Amino acid sequence: MARLIVVCVAAAFVFVNAGTVSAQPAGRSDIQWQSGPLTGDLGTVAQVEVPEGFRFAGQEGAKRFLELTENPTSGNEMGVLLPEDPEKGRWFVVFEFNSIGYVKDDEKDKLDANAILTGIREGTEASNEERKRRGWGTMRIVGWHTAPFYDTRTNNLTWAINGATEEGGVVNYSVRLLGRSGVMNADLVLAPEDVDVSLPAFHSLIEGFTFKAGSRYAEFRQGDKVAAYGLTALVAGGAGAALAKSGLLSKMWKAIVLGIAALFGAIKKFFSGGRAKEEPQPANS
Repeated sequence: MARLIVVCVAAAFVFVNAGTVSAQPAGRSDIQWQSGPLTGDLGTVAQVEVPEGFRFAGQEGAKRFLELTENPTSGNEMGVLLPEDPEKGRWFVVFEFNSIGYVKDDEKDKLDANAILTGIREGTEASNEERKRRGWGTMRIVGWHTAPFYDTRTNNLTWAINGATEEGGVVNYSVRLLGRSGVMNADLVLAPEDVDVSLPAFHSLIEGFTFKAGSRYAEFRQGDKVAAYGLTALVAGGAGAALAKSGLLSKMWKAIVLGIAALFGAIKKFFSGGRAKEEPQPANS
């Protein structure tokens, strides 16, 4: 149960720390980058069309990318995608798949944005203590950039959060793509001033995402595994939010915050300067 909590809560956010620069992670020889156009495999359950001008790395590359940016890895990493030329876009997308089962969308008209934001703020403040212990930067939640909404046509849950760190502001734009056996997380990180320019390209990439045959949401059959929580918990932190409702959260809080990270940090340094660490220490998930 503790492992499930860590995986689900960590999937909600990723953190980009100072001291890394796009020219280093995107060009490192130990990440097997592929240049588009191509079809990028996201494990065995999904794929994404990578257009010309973008780079893609699969499961191992995504894990290494997170380690280089001082993030705990969950083992659920499926891929990472970013523009080849930072001048054309200072952002990247991390894909992770959580095999939590079929998530029912019966909460689609009951998403309480204010309550969800309060929970995310509390979880982030708790996680900052763990980040300090690891020598990583901390962050705070400013508010919604885009309140959670669900698209019944695509079965996608989307929201965006404004955050702040010592390096400045950043936007965490998240999409949860519901499938038959779980949820694919697509998390976009970018500077606030780049939102208007970068979001069209990001949405185009999401339109090029598909679950493979047998893994689509519409292919659910009686007897398939059903997730223990719904749409609200996906935004608020997965299993952590579900346990909060059951009164078990206080008992499991230490395990939960170990998995909480945020897709916020030194995005400007990441894309414009600084020297990458030669031997970053992978975090224990």
